[in-house]
Amino acid sequence: MELQLTTPALLFSTISLLLLAFTNRFLATAQVVRNLYEKYQLSKDEVYVQQINNLRYRLRLTRNMQFFLVISLLFSVVCMFLLFANEHLIAQWVFGFSLLALVYSLILSSIEIFMSTQALEFQLKNIEEKDMATKGIRGKISSVFQKPQ
Repeated sequence: MELQLTTPALLFSTISLLLLAFTNRFLATAQVVRNLYEKYQLSKDEVYVQQINNLRYRLRLTRNMQFFLVISLLFSVVCMFLLFANEHLIAQWVFGFSLLALVYSLILSSIEIFMSTQALEFQLKNIEEKDMATKGIRGKISSVFQKPQ
C-alpha cells in the first residue's frame, strides 16, 4: 500500500471535531460536578455519593479520550514528516499507530456514553421512586418515565 502525504492529513479535521466534542462533553460533566457538589454540601445523601463516583469515572474516561486523540494527531504529524522524508515503511507503521490511538479513543467514548446513560437512568429511577413515595401510587411523573412496552 502506497501512503500519500494527504492520507494522514485527512485525520486532522476528524480529530479536531472529535476533540471539540470531547471538550464539550468534559465541560458539561464538570458543570454537573459543580452542581452536585453544591447539593452534596446541603444534604449528605447517599445518592450524591453514587453520582460522584460515576462522574469521577466519566471524567477519567474523557481525559483518556482526549489524550489518545492528541496522540493520534501527533502520530499523524510524524507520519507526514516521515513521508516527506521518504521514510515510507516507518510512516506506514506510525500511521497505523495513529489509527489505533483514534480507535481506542472512540472505544473510550462509547464507554463514556454508556456510563452517561446509566447515570441518567439512575436519576430517572430516583425521580420515579420519590414520586411513588409521595403519592403512594404511580403518579404522573412515573408514567412518563415508564419503559416502552
